[in-house]
Amino acid sequence: MSELNVGNIDRVLRILIGLTLIVLAARGAIGSWGYIGLVAILTGLVARCPLYQLLHIRTTSR
Repeated sequence: MSELNVGNIDRVLRILIGLTLIVLAARGAIGSWGYIGLVAILTGLVARCPLYQLLHIRTTSR
């Protein structure tokens, strides 16, 4: 199993930004690219980010 690399503050921010993007996309304010917020929400929920892993970044102390 892979190690967690997304800290709690990072997780909350990812989820909030993801939800904001999805709401804006659903209202047509920013276009369909806003559904990329799903990726932010998913990485926030599972506390793992493939890009962080590739770049050897950790925002968690675990």
